[in-house]
Amino acid sequence: MLKRLPFLCAALLALAACSHDRGTGAPAQPAASVTAATPASVAAATPAAATTTTAPAAAGSTTPAAGDTATDAAEPAPAVAAKPFVDDGKWVEGKHYFAIEPAQPTSHPGKIEVTEVFSYGCPACNGFHSTVDQIARSLPSNAVMNYLAASFRPDENWPMYQRAFYAAQALDLVGKTHDAMFDAVWKSGELSTYDLRSSNLKPKAAWPTIDDAAKFYARYGVTAQEFTGVANSFTVNTRMKRADDLMKAYGVDSTPTMIINGKYRFTPITAGGFAQSIELTQWLVAKEAAGK
Repeated sequence: MLKRLPFLCAALLALAACSHDRGTGAPAQPAASVTAATPASVAAATPAAATTTTAPAAAGSTTPAAGDTATDAAEPAPAVAAKPFVDDGKWVEGKHYFAIEPAQPTSHPGKIEVTEVFSYGCPACNGFHSTVDQIARSLPSNAVMNYLAASFRPDENWPMYQRAFYAAQALDLVGKTHDAMFDAVWKSGELSTYDLRSSNLKPKAAWPTIDDAAKFYARYGVTAQEFTGVANSFTVNTRMKRADDLMKAYGVDSTPTMIINGKYRFTPITAGGFAQSIELTQWLVAKEAAGK
């Protein structure tokens, strides 16, 4: 029997999650009925969402919640006017979003951090990333967008994608390559661990390697040799370890997950969809800005 994709996608709402276990993470709220989807269909579908929970590292820790493990992935966007905080009862804690206790320290003093936990190898993240781009563009000047790369699916080659992300971060390439990496995995397939035509995992010997990723990044101003050297450096190994430790501290077990200023978490499923994820992010940013 052919090995099928170990994730679920909602056929009606196009909501999905890539979970730590072989299957989906447990959603805080039921999603629409779900059916298995192939990588090709996921790549072409409306963005996918996920369920997840987050718990913080020790309060008062001097290690930043996202420091050295997250980065601005897009070019700076024009400043957006901050929205006033209005609590009209639409967003309910414990249903649409969840408090992180104790709250995590952040790495951008004076800024409200908005972090996506993701993997290039996650089909749900591929579906959601255009929405995340919209979130990044919608942030007011008092907020900053971060990304935390997950590795908890070694059975789908996620550690390689994580290593590639942090090497690109160290070389200041993420802003130029973030969306293109998703395309290389889920559209062209050049860096895909799946055969996009059959929806089966490729034989492990055929999985893309960091050397393959280096050839991709070599189109963006570095040599493949330089990229590989950085990818295998102590710096990147340290950033990967910090990311894994932060994932455990947050309690994240599926992707994508949104974390607001180290204090709140939600997923597109708990928010109710992609458009709602943008709105909830803006609301939580306003809530933080108002000190509520």
